[in-house]
Amino acid sequence: MRIGRPIKAALAAALCAAPALAQGGIALPSGRSVSFHDVIWGEPGPAGLTVRFRFLEAELAAATETLDYDALEADMAFLCESYALSRISNLGPQPNQVVISISDRPVAFGEADPEATQIFEAYRPEDGHCIWEGF
Repeated sequence: MRIGRPIKAALAAALCAAPALAQGGIALPSGRSVSFHDVIWGEPGPAGLTVRFRFLEAELAAATETLDYDALEADMAFLCESYALSRISNLGPQPNQVVISISDRPVAFGEADPEATQIFEAYRPEDGHCIWEGF
């Protein structure tokens, strides 16, 4: 599904409004913080309509070396439930999938950057919760 440019701009503005910011960014359960980078709406994913919320954390490489998978996944689930869901709940067609990603630097959507550290998780929004649907 393609969304026209004016609708895309309005959706992006609404999705980015009033972020849950802590000092220096969005506080995560692990004690780390990330900053909102952007949202990709309208690029289909394997599950159909997919919304991708992308975040930045300059120290992500170090975090992936010191935190176990459960802590990283808990942070991703937190971003889905506390940040993403409230920004998609009342806007147009509902996505089948929400992808949360954190990168140590901005990376253009769909392009590879071998120098970047990135983590991704996919969720199905259901009844106000994010149901994990790993890649």
